[in-house]
Amino acid sequence: MALSVLRRITSLRPSGKFARSLFVAKNKDLDLPAFGKTLEEQLKEKQVQDPAVYYQVDIGLPRESFSKRRDNASDQVAHLKKLKSDANLEKLSRHGKLEIPMDEVRQDWLKEKGTQHVKEIAEHYGVFQHLFGDAYFFPRVPLDVAYDQGDDVFAPVCFGNQLKPKEVLKQPVIQFKSDPDTFWTLVLTNPDGHLTKENSEYVHWMIGNIPGSDVSKGDVIFDYLQPFPLKGVGYQRMVFVLYKQEKKLEFSQLKKSQPSLADRTFSTYEFYRDRQDVMTPAGLAFFQTDWDRSVTDFFHRTLGQEEPIYEYDFPEPFYERQTYFPKLEPFNVYLDKYRDPKDINRDYLVQRLAKENPFAKPKPKLRFPNAEPLPRDMPTWLQDKIKRDRLGWGRINEVEEYEGPPTDSLHANRGLM
Repeated sequence: MALSVLRRITSLRPSGKFARSLFVAKNKDLDLPAFGKTLEEQLKEKQVQDPAVYYQVDIGLPRESFSKRRDNASDQVAHLKKLKSDANLEKLSRHGKLEIPMDEVRQDWLKEKGTQHVKEIAEHYGVFQHLFGDAYFFPRVPLDVAYDQGDDVFAPVCFGNQLKPKEVLKQPVIQFKSDPDTFWTLVLTNPDGHLTKENSEYVHWMIGNIPGSDVSKGDVIFDYLQPFPLKGVGYQRMVFVLYKQEKKLEFSQLKKSQPSLADRTFSTYEFYRDRQDVMTPAGLAFFQTDWDRSVTDFFHRTLGQEEPIYEYDFPEPFYERQTYFPKLEPFNVYLDKYRDPKDINRDYLVQRLAKENPFAKPKPKLRFPNAEPLPRDMPTWLQDKIKRDRLGWGRINEVEEYEGPPTDSLHANRGLM
């Protein structure tokens, strides 16, 4: 009996997976192997929630009217026809001389698909889930955030890009378009970095009652506090949320004369829930950041306390016995497996000290590290090592803090977004 049942089940085509699962569920008394799982088991594994009970709510600004969207689409079609009929543009493109205005491209993107794309990116990073629970919003108001690095160089905040704490020490420049008779609230929060409470945030910056788009004239509720991701915890998200107010609001209950770190404990969910009738989330921008040396200075000089450090207790790695001719692996990487890490660090330190000269200026860092050519007769393993050292990958970080290529190579001429 059991063998015949097995033949019947295994002979089913892939299209019969559900029937196979149903058959196994009805014949549980037959000691059969788990060829398939019931629908109930599959839903339980995937943690599928009942859409009638668990569903997301759009709490953002309303969408443009249909007539306005139709007019925009008509204008876009007419503009495309005009461009396609322009012989001069075709000639410039063919000769490689056509210049594309990226600012205009970005504005068109924000106007057409930008809000949908930003919302999908935020969902991918779990921003809405961890800040608003089952709610979400489309960022209808483009929010431009950039940190001034000096010499007319800015580090922009996009949608999940990576910035180091030393790049975001001071409050950023904020720009957005709005009517002059409206009021806004800007909040910078960290949902990943609370030191003592789970599922809590730290508010790093809050300005309310911003008239129009002039952030300097708003009421500062919390002064700007630099991000301080702990060593060993990985990346943390720093989220800017822009709210549109229905009227001028009173934030005196949130203000503290000299707020401590504990006073900055925050919950975006509760903050919005208490004010959902008088404010609406409208703009969004966020970045990721991880530890660097500026965090140590922040704990020692600003907070006056010891810096927490998280470390992993890795088991001793297992290495096979050495072979005379290892294949598909650079020999220096292969040999480093069997060396004492202290010896490797000493080699890096000796190389670093050999280049130090207290009476000469340090050599400028390479603007584009891997664009610098290497000798063709140099062994491939040495080329790979030099490239990794230039980028700060690997053990070189254990003997010196890698600061990366010059800032202007990353953010020059980008200005505000």
